[in-house]
Parts: sequence; structure tokens; C-alpha cells
Amino acid sequence: MRKKGTPAVPYDREDMSRLVRELTDPLVPRFSPGRARLRLGTNAALYPDEAAELEAFARPLWGLAPLAAGGGTFEHWELWRRGLASGTDPRHEEFWGSVRDVDQRLVETAAIGLALAVAPEAVWDPLSGRERDNLAAWLRHALTVEPADNNWHFFPVLVGLGLDRVGVGFDPAPNAARLERLESFALGGGWYSDGPTAQRDYYVPFAMHYYGLIYAALAGGRDAGRAERLRERAAAFALDFQHWFASDGAAVPFGRSLTYRFAQGAFWGALAFADVEALPWGTVRGHLTRHLRWWLARPIRDSAGLLTLGYGYAQPMLTEQYNAPGSPYWAMKAFLPLAVPAGHPFWAEPERAMPELPPVSTQPEAGVALMRCEEGRQVVMLSARQHNTWARHGAAKYAKFAYSTRFGFSVPSGSQGLEQGAFDSTLAVSDDGTHWRPCEVPRDSTAHDGLLHSRWTPWPDVEIETWLIARPPWHVRVHRIRSERGLHSAEGAFAVNRDAPAHRSAEGPGHARFDSPSGLCVIEDLRGTRAGRLVQALPGTNVLAPRTVIPTLAGEHGPGEHWLACAVLGLAESRPDAEWPEPPGWETVSGLLPGDPATGLRG
Repeated sequence: MRKKGTPAVPYDREDMSRLVRELTDPLVPRFSPGRARLRLGTNAALYPDEAAELEAFARPLWGLAPLAAGGGTFEHWELWRRGLASGTDPRHEEFWGSVRDVDQRLVETAAIGLALAVAPEAVWDPLSGRERDNLAAWLRHALTVEPADNNWHFFPVLVGLGLDRVGVGFDPAPNAARLERLESFALGGGWYSDGPTAQRDYYVPFAMHYYGLIYAALAGGRDAGRAERLRERAAAFALDFQHWFASDGAAVPFGRSLTYRFAQGAFWGALAFADVEALPWGTVRGHLTRHLRWWLARPIRDSAGLLTLGYGYAQPMLTEQYNAPGSPYWAMKAFLPLAVPAGHPFWAEPERAMPELPPVSTQPEAGVALMRCEEGRQVVMLSARQHNTWARHGAAKYAKFAYSTRFGFSVPSGSQGLEQGAFDSTLAVSDDGTHWRPCEVPRDSTAHDGLLHSRWTPWPDVEIETWLIARPPWHVRVHRIRSERGLHSAEGAFAVNRDAPAHRSAEGPGHARFDSPSGLCVIEDLRGTRAGRLVQALPGTNVLAPRTVIPTLAGEHGPGEHWLACAVLGLAESRPDAEWPEPPGWETVSGLLPGDPATGLRG
């Protein structure tokens, strides 16, 4: 029994309903007079204020609409009804403006479409005839614009589902073409690309699959073949996606849009909405509820209870150019299963613990290998394929070598010096010792059996080949550098919270080590030729800890060919009374590489 006054902990349906209201209540005092805008702070996104304030208004509907659909109570529906009426009235001073091609307003129509589709009695039925006409006209116009060529094609599809539910006619042909385009992004094995890009991030589960499962549930009666394909892909994807979560519910932080936070786990609830038993229902529910509990233990809300921009804490440096103050409320997507009746086995079956999974899961479609460390208490993702040069700090979000549920990853605060660069889990090179370039765009990538390979070119006359080898809880990195210029190199292990005083630390020839209550991190040079350093990254760079130290190996290399190799370990649990852990022997990995670099690497 939860004590009175304590935060809602989502163990069951009632607690999850309470959490929706708890997250929404702080928004109520911030409505504009006409109720069409929610003003949560200063908009610093690339879209105008009216779109940012529509975003803040619409995104809570991802949780409120399922709450209403499942019979849950909410005392402030009149605010959203008034807002829909004002925001879609061209004569009202708070009119949102017409949706245009590749417009943020189109993104936000999807939540309104879902609300009409699953809870029309809350948002449509009480409107007057004129108000319905304005809302219908605004949404029908949104069906005529061009979306971005990615998951955005789903937004008019969800609008169509809503208009269908309330009896508003429209031309279905464009949405049929959009669905065909979306299915063309399927890669096999349950994976999608998010458009014609290299991204295989959380947009696959919380966008491509999430919207597809909503469509399968609501339109399956008239589009049965497509609905079945969407369900089958989601069931296959679940088998891979479960490896992205640690036993405490933490998901691997990776990719862009991390400020959407527990949207990372929304896929699990969408399975219930579409009645796809990809795993036992108690296991599916456990994935979602553990994830929510993990997030509720993080300082992700401000003193007024509003979700902040950031990941593990308020961290503006992490955010994208399309993140406004209301953006984090996409996290409400996690509450879709509230639309599922209480008798559904998702709710009726007991929550199950994290299942036992293999120590390494190689997922070629994404170009990653996921390692389960410390009996699943930490997951480390090795990555060698993905890149995104458009996202803010795209190299850090996609092209680092390793991402950890315990240690996260870091984004740079500049390019001059190792402290600014925050080069955890990557190799950075410099030709002047001041300006540094990490891996940004890996190419020619392969991934199989825990071995990842890629090439990257920081300058036209410098080519680096990288091999990543999973040896849980360690991973080994090998690099072959071919350069026509002299280089400095810096290779970082994980970034460890330095606010907790170190039990012990060491830096010296061939090693850098740090052990504290926040965890243990070791990087060992398998040749012993680089110098170990403990780099104190600038504050606000890591996604989980505001201040960190990065065990790092630093070297200098003349023009020519060079082989570098190191072993990296990060453990969530400190070991202050034990010997420093021994890295894997080179003989355990040397046979996996082409040629015979072993002689040079043994030193």
C-alpha cells in the first residue's frame, strides 16, 4: 500500500492513471486565456511560439486520451476542449495557424487524432456544431500537406483515424499512399529505418512501431493484411528490443530526442493496445513499469512539477534544435495501455521480473551489440554503424563506440581540449593537440557474433578502421590508423560521476582507472604505449551525471600506420577492497581480426 503523499509508483493500472494526472496537474495554471496555448517557458526551438505552445497543449493528450478511453477520471477536460475550439478558430486570437508542409503543427495533430479516435466523448462530443466544424476543417487541411519523409507520414494517418471515429469524411487515398511509404522502410527482423536514413534509434519503437500498432488496433477491421504485417513486425522487434533494457528498467541512452524520456518504453504499452503478445504479458508489463519506476527516481521535474529539458536531469546542452519547453511531454506516450480494459492480461497478470537473456545480442539491422553485464544490472551497447550529422551533437549521440545504462554518454561543450570534448567511449584525434575530431560517420560497417567493424575518415588523408569486440563485462577496441600527418589521440572509457569521492584512482603508462561509489571504470592499453589520464569533463556534458571524470589513454603518432588496442570495463558496483580487474587476454580476440596484427599488439 502506497503511503499518502508519496509520488505515484506505477505498479498497477490505478497507479499509472494517478501518474498521468500527477504529471498533468502542474500544467493547469499555465494555460493561456483562450486555453489554446500552454506557456511553459521561453521557446528556443526552430519553430515559432504558436507551434511550441500548441506542442505543449497537445502532447499531454498522449496520456489523457488513453486515460479517458479506459474510464479514468480527469477534472480538467474543459481546458483542452476550450483550447481545441480556440486554437482551430481562424477568427480567434489564439488560432494556431494552418498546418504547412513539414510543419511542427503537423506533429502535434497526431495526439489530437488519437484523442478523437479513442475518447471522442471527452474532446469532440461536448463541442458546439461550429466548433466541431472548425476543428474538422483544421485537421482536414492537415491531411493535404507534405510531411517529412520518415515517421511523420503516420501523423495524417492518425488524424484520419480520429476523423473516421467522429464521422468526418475525407479523401483516404493520400493516407493509403503514406502507409505504403511507411512499410517501404521495413528492414526485416522487425526493424524499420526512420525514413531513408542510417538511424536505428528509439524512433523505431516509439514512432514507427508505436503508430503502426495504433493503426493495427483501430483500422485492422478494414485493412486486415496491413494490420497483421504491422503486428508481426512488432512481435519480432520485441525480441531484440528487450535487450536494450537493464534489470532495473533503465534503457540504453542513445540517439536523439532523449528529452522524451519514458517514451523509450512506450512500445511495450502499444503491444497491449494492439493485443500483440510478443512476450508473456507479465513480462511486457514488467518492461514498462520498471522503466517508469526508474525514471521516477530521477530529478527530471522542476520545483513546480514540470518535466524539464534534458535526460537524467535538466540539461539544455543535450537538447535538439526542435525541442521547446513542451517537448518532453511526448513521454506521455508511455500511458497508452490505460486504454486497455482492466481485465486484459497486460493488467490482470502479475508483473514479471526481467527474463534471463544471453550475455551478448548482436543486432545487425541496427549495427549494434548489446552486452548484459553484472547479471543484467547494466547494459552496454556497442555501436559501429549509425550516424546523424543533422542532430545536435550527432556524433556523440550515434557514433560513439559504447553506450551504458549506468554511465550514459557525454556530449561536447566545445572542440578545444579533452575537457570540452568529453570524449568518453570514443577515439578522438588531433593534428595540433588542441582541436579534436572523434568518429562522426562510420562506414563499411559490419556486425556479427559480438564483433563490429567500421571505417571512418576524420581528414581526407587519415583513415581509421575500428573493431569492437564484446567480452562482457569488458569490451575490446582495436584501431588501425593510416595517416599522412602526425596525430595526437585520446581514447576515453566511460564517464563516471565525480561528485562521489573516489575510493581509489590511478593513471599511468598504459592505464587509467577510477573507482568510487558511483561505479568502477578501467581502460587498459593492450600495448602499454599510451599514457593514462583522468580527464575531468566540463559540467553538464554527461546525460546521467552533471560532473564526471573520464579515464583516458593519450598518445602521439607520426605519419604512417599504427595499431592501437585497449580493453574497457565499467561496473555499476564499486570494488574498493579488490584488486584492479584483469582485462581480457589478447589471445582471446586476436583471431577475430584480419591479417596478423597480434605481433605488434603484444608489444
